[in-house]
Amino acid sequence: MQLDGVLFFPVTPFDSEGNVAYDVLAEHVKHGVSAGPGAVFAACGTGEFHALELGEFERVVAVAVEATAGKVPVFAGAGGSVAQTKQFVQAAERAGANGILLLPPYLVTNPAAGLVRYVAEVAAITELPIIVYQRNNARFTPDTAVEVARIPNVVGLKDGLGDLDQMQRVVLSVRANVDKPFQFFNGLPTAEMTQLAYRAIGVELYSSAVFCFAPEISLGFYNAVQSGDTKLVNRYLYEFYKPLVELRDQVPGYAVALVKAAVRANGLDVGGVRPPLVDPADEHLAALDEIIAAGKALLS
Repeated sequence: MQLDGVLFFPVTPFDSEGNVAYDVLAEHVKHGVSAGPGAVFAACGTGEFHALELGEFERVVAVAVEATAGKVPVFAGAGGSVAQTKQFVQAAERAGANGILLLPPYLVTNPAAGLVRYVAEVAAITELPIIVYQRNNARFTPDTAVEVARIPNVVGLKDGLGDLDQMQRVVLSVRANVDKPFQFFNGLPTAEMTQLAYRAIGVELYSSAVFCFAPEISLGFYNAVQSGDTKLVNRYLYEFYKPLVELRDQVPGYAVALVKAAVRANGLDVGGVRPPLVDPADEHLAALDEIIAAGKALLS
């Protein structure tokens, strides 16, 4: 399964009582899919995987699969302890997911060999393709990345570290030593800001949180990058993405909370975030509106 295009990570809507709003989720996913993403990644970081219990998770994935209607693959997040991760993987299978985004193990600092074992144990219980997410406490060396990439159903590595030297060595090592299709992803928050640098080391794919609330802006940037329109790319980066990142960095967790607020501002009531995240302050919402307006102005 080779992915292409902008990758859509939908939010998980909550109602006024804090319960998952599955009907709103279906509408959110259908709207996103109609814009033409390369894949849907349900109940992952932007979808507040950390805040979902197993039953909620399974239904969120099932709703995303149904709403996508086979138009693009649906990957589901899974992570935590080995035992918990296996439960989420099995739930994703029951829900009809096409693949798994394997999130880092919970909390602990991991030796490299332990990370390989973690991925191998999870991969052994499923035939679903797995994309491994490198971030926080899950950091692979070039050698351990090769070991993981050789696991038959591991098909990709998504990078959330932003260490381009380390990532370049990983990319070179895997491509030289792994004889199967294998894809690399830029998984940094607001990945567009770093995508030109990732493209330079051979990483073409990236996740786009902006696609959740403004797919036209996300696709405008993507098309400008693909066509080599450097002037327009730089305008998107300076006039839209840079202010968005500066706002995002003011409060931990805004990488999710601002996205959800922007979806609400577009007329879909996806509710707020679950603890320990917090919803944006009023002055930040006003700044967000101005940033989105600047992004949409670039479309003309």
